[in-house]
Amino acid sequence: MNTVHKRSLLAVWVSVLVLSACGGSGSGDDNSTQAQSSSPSGEVSGSSSGSVTVSDSTTDNTSDNDTGSDNSASEDPELNTDTGIALTAGSTDGVLCDYFYNEFNDSASVQMTSNADWSCTGTTRQLTANGIPDHQTGTFPNPGNPNTISETAVSISYTLTPEQTDTVSTLGGPRGATGYVLNGVKIDANTAGSCDDSGNSCSLVGNTGNWHIEALGQTSFDFGTDDNNAHVQPNGSYHYHGMPEGFIAMRGGSESSMTLIGWAADGFPIYARYGYSDAQDAGSALKVMTGSYQLVQNVSSSRPATSVYALGTFAQDWEYVAGSGDLDECNGRYGVTPEFPQGIYHYYATDTYPYFQRCVKGQL
Repeated sequence: MNTVHKRSLLAVWVSVLVLSACGGSGSGDDNSTQAQSSSPSGEVSGSSSGSVTVSDSTTDNTSDNDTGSDNSASEDPELNTDTGIALTAGSTDGVLCDYFYNEFNDSASVQMTSNADWSCTGTTRQLTANGIPDHQTGTFPNPGNPNTISETAVSISYTLTPEQTDTVSTLGGPRGATGYVLNGVKIDANTAGSCDDSGNSCSLVGNTGNWHIEALGQTSFDFGTDDNNAHVQPNGSYHYHGMPEGFIAMRGGSESSMTLIGWAADGFPIYARYGYSDAQDAGSALKVMTGSYQLVQNVSSSRPATSVYALGTFAQDWEYVAGSGDLDECNGRYGVTPEFPQGIYHYYATDTYPYFQRCVKGQL
């Protein structure tokens, strides 16, 4: 069971609301677009308990280990660094600038403390973490993934004033993570698996072939992902290929609200699954967001046979078709969100390809 403790700094530091939530996560490939692994490695074991400290605009007279301060109305309003809603247009300052988690995860394949510390200073948002998930995971190692979850030092800085550009920057793998979930676990939707043109030589590591294997949405290869669409890299790094279901549950994600789950490398926010049906109207109904990628119509003659590897097995099997879904080629769009009522460009984790963004639209 996880206890969420929120506190606000609005002229005076005070402590507020205690909530409870729990969930699970993993890092790898599976054949489900609905975040449900069909392999034995998708089983979730164990649990985690801990507290998340997040500042927002809620105020309360209850004191919890705070010394208090002068509550004069003349106090500098810039001290209110985490209202839960963006302080100014074009900036993410004030949103989850004080997110902290540090608790033991007793899942059978984890048995370590998960630590993530987000802060905002000047013009940057910083994350220091150990890469350990804060929720239940599947079993690792497993037949599809021989690696063990271990700590990996995470230290990144993103801008607080992201700028949308006309340039698309592809990230992932050696090019760097496309972003991080709030728990300090990285997003890396691509894989190092590939096949040669004949399809006779395929490997889940090395990426030496021309045809890049997808982790999700195919049944030909087992990357050992768990129910959170995650698995473990050889260096022990647990990472997400798709919807981080366990973490979403911990954040209280549901069909009745948009759920901010992380930050992309360009500084823009990432939401899970649901968005407003009218991107510019926060009063419109929520709907499941869909990506705008479709299976290719003209299959390359150099592709491994579709009779052996069905369309959808490889990244090259997908093409962006503007308007076929809700989102752009980087799985994002511009619109209003609960945290950004004036509007902001933002990304989505989706149940459809590409699951998580493979590129970013903001300046790096």
